[in-house]
Amino acid sequence: METKSIGIFVGSLRKGAYSKSTANYIGQALARHYQVVFVEMGNLLLFNQDYDDEGTTPAQWVAFRSQVGQLDACLFVTPEYNRSMPAVLKNALDIGSRPYGCNLWDGKPAAVVGVSPGRIGGAMGVGALRVPLAFLNLRLMMQPEVYLSDAAELFNEQGELTNASTAKFLDRFVDAFERWIG
Repeated sequence: METKSIGIFVGSLRKGAYSKSTANYIGQALARHYQVVFVEMGNLLLFNQDYDDEGTTPAQWVAFRSQVGQLDACLFVTPEYNRSMPAVLKNALDIGSRPYGCNLWDGKPAAVVGVSPGRIGGAMGVGALRVPLAFLNLRLMMQPEVYLSDAAELFNEQGELTNASTAKFLDRFVDAFERWIG
């Protein structure tokens, strides 16, 4: 039986991002049973339909679309920017859903994790991200919800999770996500 692949999409491009540290922790746990792929989005030109219409589709888009098309499931780990999702995630969703009729996200099981150094754990960013994910017909796992608040207190300077109760909580999330994908 072929191993399923899970694409992890991290909404922060910052080197020391708490969302990256969270994604790394979850990715290591998922790697026990799945092929885990961290999908690069920072190199994608902003979506412009003219590129596809005029036959000048950027090479980064072609590679990204190929990678998304091969995924069996998706995990989105996002901070909250100005009460919404980061632009890099929205851009990636648009690129992966075009040209019209070629929605590569369609039917893939998915989950969203919110991470923030603030007190509401990225809840608004997660909510904003779920809207296009639902429209693009990803099969969203709604429970358990993950909103990691006060993220600066959860990781050490190397980006390693040091909070035992958060680790247990994320382990339960991974178990639920694996059942969702199953």
